[in-house]
Amino acid sequence: MSAPTVSDSPTAAARRSPWLVLAVLCVPFFMILLDTTIVNIAVPDLTSSLQASLDQVLWIVNAYTLTYAMLLITGGRLGDLFGPKRLFLVGLVVFTLASAACGLAQHPSQLVGTRIAQGVGGAMLTPQTLAMLTMIFPPARRGAAFGIWGAVAGLATITGPTLGGWLVTNWSWRWIFYVNLPVGMVALVAGLVFLPDIRLNRRHRLDWLGTVLASAALFLVCFGLIEGPAHLWGRVWGPITIPVVIAAGVALAGVFLWQQYASRHREPLVPFGIFADRNFAVMSAVVAAISFGMLGLFLPLVIFLQSVLDLTAVQAGFVLAPMSLASVVAAPFAGRLADRYGGKDILFTGLVLWAAGMGLVGYTARLYYDRSSLIAGLVIAGLGLGLTFAPLQTIAMHNVAPRMAGSAAGLINTTRQLGAVIGSAAVGALLQAQLAAHLAVSARENSIALPQSFRDRFIDGFAKVATAKGLQVGTGQTGARLPEGTPASVRPAVLQVATKTFYEAYIPAMRTTLILPVTVLVLAAVAVFFVKGRSPEAAGDESAAPPDELAGTARDDTPQ
Repeated sequence: MSAPTVSDSPTAAARRSPWLVLAVLCVPFFMILLDTTIVNIAVPDLTSSLQASLDQVLWIVNAYTLTYAMLLITGGRLGDLFGPKRLFLVGLVVFTLASAACGLAQHPSQLVGTRIAQGVGGAMLTPQTLAMLTMIFPPARRGAAFGIWGAVAGLATITGPTLGGWLVTNWSWRWIFYVNLPVGMVALVAGLVFLPDIRLNRRHRLDWLGTVLASAALFLVCFGLIEGPAHLWGRVWGPITIPVVIAAGVALAGVFLWQQYASRHREPLVPFGIFADRNFAVMSAVVAAISFGMLGLFLPLVIFLQSVLDLTAVQAGFVLAPMSLASVVAAPFAGRLADRYGGKDILFTGLVLWAAGMGLVGYTARLYYDRSSLIAGLVIAGLGLGLTFAPLQTIAMHNVAPRMAGSAAGLINTTRQLGAVIGSAAVGALLQAQLAAHLAVSARENSIALPQSFRDRFIDGFAKVATAKGLQVGTGQTGARLPEGTPASVRPAVLQVATKTFYEAYIPAMRTTLILPVTVLVLAAVAVFFVKGRSPEAAGDESAAPPDELAGTARDDTPQ
C-alpha cells in the first residue's frame, strides 16, 4: 500500500477551514431535501398544465422520494469506494441537470422520469455530506457542525411548501425546478475549489448482490407505504395487493440481512460492525422516530391551516415560520453543548420538548380563534426539534471509523427517509379513519339545519366521501360533494352546513391523530436512556486533530 500524500493546495487549505467546507456541503444538501416536499404544493398547477391524471400526479410526487430512499445506502457505500468528494460532485451534476429537465417536461411521463433522475442524484450526494463532516471535523468539534447540518435538514423540510407556494403563485410550477439551476452551478464551482479530496489508500469492491437486494427491498416497502392510501391498501395489479408488496419488501430485507452477514468478512454493502456500536444502532431508530414525528405534525397541521382556516400556502408557511426560526436558532447552541457535555441529556430534552409542543398545538387548535394561539406550541416544538439535530448525529457518528463514514451516513439518511415515509402513511391513514368517523357524527348532527328532503342525501354524501374513494382535502376543500340536481336556491345553505360539518369533524380528528406521533417521540426519548454516555472530561480531552486514519489524505485535485 502506498503512503498517503499531503498537498499544500487550496483544497488542503480548505481542509484546515472546515466551516467553509460545511457551508459548501449544506447548500446543495438543503436543495436536495427541499425537493422532497416542494412539489406537493404545485399539484393543482401540474394537473391542469400537463393534463395529468391523479395516478400520474402521485407518481410525479413520489418518484423522487422512492428513488432517493432506495439508493441512499448504495450512495453512501459508493462514497467509501470512490471518495466522497467525487460522488458529491457527480450527484450534484446529475441532480442539477435533472432539475432542468423537470422544468422542461411537456408530459407527465417525462416528469416522472426526470424526477427519478433527481432521486438518483440526491441519493449520491446526501450521504457524502455527513461522511465528509465526520472526516474533517474532529470528534470534539462535530457537535456544532452537526447542529448546523441538522438545522438545514429541518429547515428544508419546513420551507418546501412555503417556497413552492410562492414560486407557483408568482411564476409557475416549472420554477420549483428551475430554482435549483443557479444554486447547483454555484455549489458545483464551490465544491470543485473548496472541498477536500479525502480518500483512504485502500482497494475496495462493491457488493453488487447486496446493492440489488437492498434497493429492491427498500423500493417495495416504500412503494407500498406511499401508494397504500391511494389504493385503499388493496389491489395494485391484478391479485397483487399493497400488503403483499410490503411483505415482499420485508422478505427481501431479510434475505439482504442474511447475505450481508454471510459476507461480513469481505466488504458487504452494510458493514455489521457499525451496529456493534450500541449508540449508532439506537440513533438509527431515533432518527426514524424524529422524521415520523415531523411528518406526523406537518400533515394534519398544514391541512388544518389551509382547509379549516382557509389560508394560502404562503400564509400557512408564515404561521409555521416561528417553529422554523426556533429550530434554526437552537440547533447550533445544542451542537456546542453536545461537544462540551455530551449529547444524551440534550437529545432527551429536545425530544420531550418537541412532543410537548406538538401536544400543545393539538390542544390549542380551535375553529374560531386567533392564529397566534398556535405560536407557543410551535415555538416549543421548534426548540425541541433544534435540540435533537446535533446531539443525534454526534452520538451516532462519534465511534464510526472513517472508512465506514459513507456507509454509516447512508444508513442514517435511509432510516430518516423510512421514518418520513412510514410516518406519512401511518398518520395519513389514521387521520382519514378518524375524519371518516367524526364526519358521520357531525353530518347527522348538522343535517337538522337542512330541509327534511335533503337530510338523508347530505348524510349519505359524507359517508361516500369518507369510505369510497378516500378524502382529498386542500385549500378551501371540505370533502363535500353536492348531489346532482340540488336546486340553486338551497345550494348556499347546504354548502354552509357542509363546511361547518367538515370543520367540526376535522379538529377532533386532528387531535386524536397527533397522539400517534407524540407517542412515537416519547418512545424515542425513552430509547435515549440506552445510549452510552460520555463524561464532560472525556469530551473535552479529545484531540483537536483529525483521526489518524485520515492524516495526510487530502489530495490536490483542484482544477488547474
